[in-house]
Amino acid sequence: MNWLQNEDVATWLGDQGNVLWGNIVLPVVIAAGLYFTIRTGAVQLRLLPNMLKTLTDKALVDENGNKKSISAFQAFTISAASRVGVGNIAGVATAIAVGGAGAVFWMWTMAFIGGASSFVESTLGQLYKRQGKDGYRGGPAYYMQHGLGARWLGIIFAIILVVTFPFAFSSLQANTITATITGAVGLDATADAAQITTLSWVIGVALAVLTALVVFGGVRRIAKVTESLVPAMAVLYIVLGIVVVSMNIGQLPHVFGMIYSEAFNFNSAIGGGLGMVLLTGVKRGMFSNEAGLGSAPNAGATASVTHPVKQGLVQTLGVYFDTFIVCTVTAFIILHTVPDAVGSEGGVAITQLGLANALGSWTGTLLAVIIFLLAFSSVIGNYYYGEANIGFITSNPTVMTVYRLLASLAVLGGAVAASSVVWNFADGIMGIMALLNLVAIILLSPKALALLKHYTAQLRDGKDPVFLASDMPGLRGIECWEPSDVRTQ
Repeated sequence: MNWLQNEDVATWLGDQGNVLWGNIVLPVVIAAGLYFTIRTGAVQLRLLPNMLKTLTDKALVDENGNKKSISAFQAFTISAASRVGVGNIAGVATAIAVGGAGAVFWMWTMAFIGGASSFVESTLGQLYKRQGKDGYRGGPAYYMQHGLGARWLGIIFAIILVVTFPFAFSSLQANTITATITGAVGLDATADAAQITTLSWVIGVALAVLTALVVFGGVRRIAKVTESLVPAMAVLYIVLGIVVVSMNIGQLPHVFGMIYSEAFNFNSAIGGGLGMVLLTGVKRGMFSNEAGLGSAPNAGATASVTHPVKQGLVQTLGVYFDTFIVCTVTAFIILHTVPDAVGSEGGVAITQLGLANALGSWTGTLLAVIIFLLAFSSVIGNYYYGEANIGFITSNPTVMTVYRLLASLAVLGGAVAASSVVWNFADGIMGIMALLNLVAIILLSPKALALLKHYTAQLRDGKDPVFLASDMPGLRGIECWEPSDVRTQ
């Protein structure tokens, strides 16, 4: 595993990733988000009240009164479990270190614009979902096959998603857990290298065992675990941020001024000017909120709802929750308390330093607990995304068992790897995944727009929107939208 610690490997991965993002991914992400915002009439803002209302919908039932699948809220928590993780703490800290305070502005901007992309992809995920043995399954691979008629593309996407989420992103979660615990116990990277290596292996093995215990339990156990963990960990971290901001309330106007002024800084002190600030904000924003990435539709498709648009709205709300609340808390903690964050190495250590400066060294232990909850729930969410896509490729139970073992071992590998290798690899593979998904949802967007029109027409009539396949006879590749699929209590 020496290559996992090799800085030359990290540098090469970083250079290739920057070329990919700067020349291809960034323009496509921005263009797609603006296109969907215009075509949907800014659905991400216009239907915000309906997002909140839909979150309370109950799971639908079969002819015997049993739940058909998980509820809208449980699907929300599975996707939130993947979204709300180290990207909100270590990722935002790195964005500020590399892109300055202005990177936060571009994270906010792309969350709003990307909310439209998230709406389209999750609506399509619902439309083309399939009935599995323990509930619904769906996602980009499914709408690539059944919507575009390109199973080959769906298989390519499924493979890339498996590499990205349960392997690269889960490795990153484990890596950050290790870094946080190392910082909390006061080990120095240079003086205590041997101790850090030993501790990393202990943490990695423990995380791998915990992951295996959960992932062999199936999607319903995953939904139950994330439904319990996500609200608790998010509230605890948000409360910490509110306390820090309240203690430094006089600096708040200055912090906002930094964010907005440096967002358009053409002569950035960190080098790269506006392009670096923008690129950093968009990359870290997508890693955190996953808008348009093609991950959330895998969770959104599992919900039993009466209309596909409902999950499009719920998953857009997830983007807002992740970026405007959790990421903003991290940004305010750092910008209020760490004056020399820009140009530092970045990572979770900056957030640890900010909390320690504001509240005392005891917060190192508390943050380690919070990050463990955030990151471990992300590992669970990431695993499910991979399971859904392995199931798309093959139904062979042996393949699924091997996948579960490898997903658990990936956590071990991430815990002992150099953070630069893990971050740079995750960035690059995420860009490829986003490109494939965005191209697919642009091609299929007329279907999502027709569904939005269908949904809003029923809203105007005072109805709780219900969709049946027979409502749009021209649709092809639809399996689940029959009367039995939308049966309510």
